[in-house]
Amino acid sequence: MMKEASDKRATHILDIEGKKYAFDSTTIPLCLATFPWAKFRSKKGGVKAHVLYDIEAQVPAFFTVTTASKHDSTAMSAIHYEPNAYYIFDRAYDSFKELYRIHLTGSFFVVRAKSNLKFKFCKWKRRLPKNILSDAEVKLSGYTSEKKYPESFRIIRFYDEEDDREFTFLTNAKHISALDVANLYKKRWLVELFFKWLKQHLKIKRFWGTTENAVRIQISVAIITYCLVAIIQHDLHLSRSTYEVLQILSISLTDKTPLQELFNKTNFNDVKEQLNPLFPGLFD
Repeated sequence: MMKEASDKRATHILDIEGKKYAFDSTTIPLCLATFPWAKFRSKKGGVKAHVLYDIEAQVPAFFTVTTASKHDSTAMSAIHYEPNAYYIFDRAYDSFKELYRIHLTGSFFVVRAKSNLKFKFCKWKRRLPKNILSDAEVKLSGYTSEKKYPESFRIIRFYDEEDDREFTFLTNAKHISALDVANLYKKRWLVELFFKWLKQHLKIKRFWGTTENAVRIQISVAIITYCLVAIIQHDLHLSRSTYEVLQILSISLTDKTPLQELFNKTNFNDVKEQLNPLFPGLFD
């Protein structure tokens, strides 16, 4: 389902060849008394949904579910990396062993650097575009990290005028400009929007079952629903947002009207105000 949605909705929002993915996780809190298998802290429970998000098709390409106690970077080993693709991470994903695996696959990573990173400079770029503070080729100098990633990579310092913040990126993509690297990282926020959308509109805050399998199934169903809505949006050439499409479908589950006609005749402002008295609480 994810592959079909990704293939159909493939676009090019950045002038860089190759697939572009953002990988991140979201924590879903659970009551420890009801879900004892999901122990996170002494009095808290939860699970993490780790999602590889296709930022051009704007659909998930891979996901896995773990307990919330698992560190984010441990989920990187489950990803099947594609050659010539770009993988964008936040600084929680600083596993140099996994980053080197991406490099050996013939694909590229962009990850935010931590402040305590130890490295030595190999080369500097002198002529820099606006907002690029530095662009250099470096090698890791820490004994353990150097063994995990023995080759050189780029470190780029970027100043974001909009937020008045400075970012430091690590990447093995030596063939693209420093501004392209910064623009790739900016697109990482699309996966954050997906998590927000998933929690708000696909109801994964409350679960029907209490077992680990029941939680996994409900998260899977939510992602399948998202992909189905994305496919419908593409196939019917709808100008409506994914949220509008889902809301219209949610109040029309027993309606036998053909989909195209349904979307043409439905006013979204009416949808937002409509309540179905026959099924109180069904979409709460």
